[in-house]
Amino acid sequence: MSESWINISAADGGTFAAFLAKPQAGIGPGIVLIQEIFGVNKVMRDIAIDLSRLGYVVACPDLFWRQEPRVDITDQTDAEWKKAFDLFKGFDQDKGVQDLDATLATLRAMDDCTGKVGAVGYCLGGKLAYSMATRTSIDCSVGYYGVGIEAALDEADQIKKPLMLHIAEKDKFVPPDAQEKIKAKLSGYPMVTLHSYPGMDHAFARVGGAHYDVENAALANTRTTDFFANHLK
Repeated sequence: MSESWINISAADGGTFAAFLAKPQAGIGPGIVLIQEIFGVNKVMRDIAIDLSRLGYVVACPDLFWRQEPRVDITDQTDAEWKKAFDLFKGFDQDKGVQDLDATLATLRAMDDCTGKVGAVGYCLGGKLAYSMATRTSIDCSVGYYGVGIEAALDEADQIKKPLMLHIAEKDKFVPPDAQEKIKAKLSGYPMVTLHSYPGMDHAFARVGGAHYDVENAALANTRTTDFFANHLK
C-alpha cells in the first residue's frame, strides 16, 4: 500500500491536488472519494487508506482548491464549522462535478487501475456522488447523507449505472419532506438502492463525529463495500 498526492488538470484550466492511496497488490479498480465540507482531512484520508486495503486505487480530490488549496479542518470547533460553511457557500458544485469527472478520467488512465471506477461521498460529497451518477460515466456511486439531492431530482432519468444512497432519518440538514421527495422519486428506478437509517442524524458514519453510531456506520459501510465488490471487481 502507498500514499501520495497527485496533481490533476481541471477542465477549465489550472490544476488541483488529490490524495491517492494504492493497494498493496499495486493494481485494482478505482474509487473517487468525495470530501465533506471539511476538505481532504484526516477523516477522508483514513477512508481512502481503508478502501485501498480492500484492493482499490483511491483518489480524494481537493474540491475547494479554487477558494483555498488543501483545506484540512475538522468538526471539532465553532471556528472550523464557520469556515466549512463559508467554503460550502462559495463552492461551485457544477465545477466540482467537472473536477470529479477529471479525477475519474485520471484514475481510468492509470496503469494501476483496472479501468472500472466507482465513487463514494459524504455530506456535500453525498450529493456530488448523486451528480456523478447523473452527469458522468462513473461505473457506480454511493452517497452518504447527501445534502441537496431533492433539488436535483430532475436529473434522475440520467442514472444509467448503479447508485446507492444512505439516508439518515433524523438528518438536520435533510428534513423529512426532502427525504420523502428523494424516496418517492428514486424508489422506482431499477439502478437505485436506498437505505434508510431510523434515529440516525447527519454524519452518523463519521468516526469521531458528534453523531457517530458504531452499529449503523458498520452496517452502511458493509453495504457500501459489498456494493463496490459486486460492481467493480
